[in-house]
Amino acid sequence: MGFFDRFRSRADEAPLPGLEALLEARGVPSMPGLEALRPAFEAHRKAEEREAWADAVAEVHRLGLPLPEPWIDAQDHLLPELVPAWQAEREGRWSRGFIDGLSQRIRVGAVVMPAAWLRLWDQPADDVLDLALDHLRQRSEGAFLRLPSGIYRGPWRDGADAARLLLPEVWHGLFKDQHPFIAIPSADTLLAAPQILLPKLMEEVGRVIQAGAPALQLAVLERIGDKLVTARLQEPHPMSAPQRELKNMDFLEALRNQEKDLDPGLGRPAPVLLLKTGQGKPLTMASWTDGAPTLLPEADLIGFARPDGEPLGIYWRQSLPRMHEVRGTAVDIWGPRRVRYEGFPTAEQISRLEPFATAEQMKALQAQPGTRPAAPKPAAPAGAPFSAQGATPLPRHLQGAGLGVQDQD
Repeated sequence: MGFFDRFRSRADEAPLPGLEALLEARGVPSMPGLEALRPAFEAHRKAEEREAWADAVAEVHRLGLPLPEPWIDAQDHLLPELVPAWQAEREGRWSRGFIDGLSQRIRVGAVVMPAAWLRLWDQPADDVLDLALDHLRQRSEGAFLRLPSGIYRGPWRDGADAARLLLPEVWHGLFKDQHPFIAIPSADTLLAAPQILLPKLMEEVGRVIQAGAPALQLAVLERIGDKLVTARLQEPHPMSAPQRELKNMDFLEALRNQEKDLDPGLGRPAPVLLLKTGQGKPLTMASWTDGAPTLLPEADLIGFARPDGEPLGIYWRQSLPRMHEVRGTAVDIWGPRRVRYEGFPTAEQISRLEPFATAEQMKALQAQPGTRPAAPKPAAPAGAPFSAQGATPLPRHLQGAGLGVQDQD
């Protein structure tokens, strides 16, 4: 045995830190399930590996989650799921982007897997995800059901229908010679239709919303080649306005949930509502009222008002840089971007913006039913009403709409 071999041998024989000492140093009490995981800890023969393993236990404790079963048992209970990207960011479990606006995660039984569990199992994320997909694949036999409208719906209704978008073989062969569109308005619903039935697909999305299922993503998807993307329906496509409205509803849902986590000390979230132009184009409008710091989201429009609510007009948000003296600071929070403004612009500064509606038109708009901020939902915490407002679940202009030529740009 060479000199360096003997040196390494003596280093390997040095006492390794014990689990109890490592957890005590991290302020972690004994947790249920720890003994079952001890063999995985003791398999590590390097001090830094044991430190990292103990860090993972501390992370699980900090999150208030249980320890997982040993890998040999847990691997039988893996399934993938799709959630809005804002939800994945908010909840902080292990996730990976799928397409714009959607993230994939892994459930282990009833628990969404945190990244720390991967370290406790000593398993790569890719391998765990592949196994979860295999489990879902085994549960995905059966053909899509054709509804009376002519569109197709996944037959499983097991709470994982939307997650089957992660299995291209399940949906890729639909409408081989036609342009396919897909919708996942809820986790339990997977809808598909050829381009000619896109209006019917959007109507079915509206029915799912009306049924009260928790929304997953309302905006419709399309397959371009071998990839899925949010459908890019540009004017003059007759479905461009309905698709934009569905996108706006997804945006408002993210804002509603984000408001729950905003620090009240930062100011008041700007109320947001959905309105339409005379041509039927849906737009989002945030209201900025004088009198308190305001947290503005990236809505299409901004309606300005005096402290007593007197309207000052509606302007395009993208022209805000023209008020170069009025500077905001980005709010550090998950989900849609918000900017905090402490002061309120002067009348001269507002006049530099690109107008959308006059003060008189804004007042008339506020007088219309359905344009004021939504009332608090029953689940809202006391004293924290939502200010973001959604649109009518099934827009009238979806009914009987024709189909034009899709803009491929």
